[in-house]
Amino acid sequence: MYESTLYFAGRLLYDVERISKKINRDREEYRVYKELCNILGEENVLREEPMRAHTTFRIGGPADYFVTPESEEQVQAVIGLSRREKIPYYILGNGSNLLVGDQGYRGVIIQIYKKMSKIRIEDHEIHAQAGALLSKIAARALDASLTGFEFASGIPGTLGGAVMMNAGAYGGEMKHVLKSATVLTPEGEIQTLTLEELELGYRTSIVARKGYTVLSAVIALESGKQEEIRAYMEDLKERRVTKQPLEYASAGSTFKRPEGYFAGKLIQDSGLRGYSVGDAQISEKHSGFVINRGNATAAEVLSLIQHVQDTVEEKFGVRLETEVKRIGEF
Repeated sequence: MYESTLYFAGRLLYDVERISKKINRDREEYRVYKELCNILGEENVLREEPMRAHTTFRIGGPADYFVTPESEEQVQAVIGLSRREKIPYYILGNGSNLLVGDQGYRGVIIQIYKKMSKIRIEDHEIHAQAGALLSKIAARALDASLTGFEFASGIPGTLGGAVMMNAGAYGGEMKHVLKSATVLTPEGEIQTLTLEELELGYRTSIVARKGYTVLSAVIALESGKQEEIRAYMEDLKERRVTKQPLEYASAGSTFKRPEGYFAGKLIQDSGLRGYSVGDAQISEKHSGFVINRGNATAAEVLSLIQHVQDTVEEKFGVRLETEVKRIGEF
């Protein structure tokens, strides 16, 4: 009887402590939510927002906070709050090149996209905010008969991500056209970096290495003939449609190109074309893409990627690195 009483007393104490911790946690989360609302307005702050609705992979659990700032000052204030409160944060564009864990993201997702996407043209330069889609910038360049940005017309991302990763396609890269970028340091300082200071390399930059946030950038182009620019963009579009699995959700090209090889060919030559784990599949159209055939989970995608890496390494001695970023709890 005495032991039974002790057990139930201990159990009651445990339950009381657990409930107390949950109440304190809920209270703290609500306080942070209200502070975010004070910075951004309630309409720009969401709680427990499913990330599958904001990634091109259509995969991902809920983010604790999902915010959509409308100005550089708001971005600065949200990052400042996150750092003071020791809350993780992640800068999101349109959600390409990203895999979010099935359990979601414990922290603040800061989406710099449609509400920070202004584009203006000054002579041969395009000044654009980080949330501007590369396809929109390419279209504006076409309208102004400016050439040099055609390569980016089909890259499914925003300018901020393109600067950070030195995005490229069909022989062109951001380092060929960037003049400068304005960034926010983790310490809250706004700086304008020249092309040289950006230190752009293959899918990397000083922005990625130091955790900077791109706010805007200047792109320098040359005068061209509009009909030739349009024809080249149409040609690139035709190549993408015929060679890439655009009919399925994906994060884009899944693996980096290993030196001296092509990732897609290594995967295909390993007999993995069409290989799947659940609804995650190696595309039959282009083996360099992992696609979501409908209801793929992040766990399935990771399992598939691991199998591809192991198989290719076993057959060819090359360890493929992923180009797709991973965040959240898996």
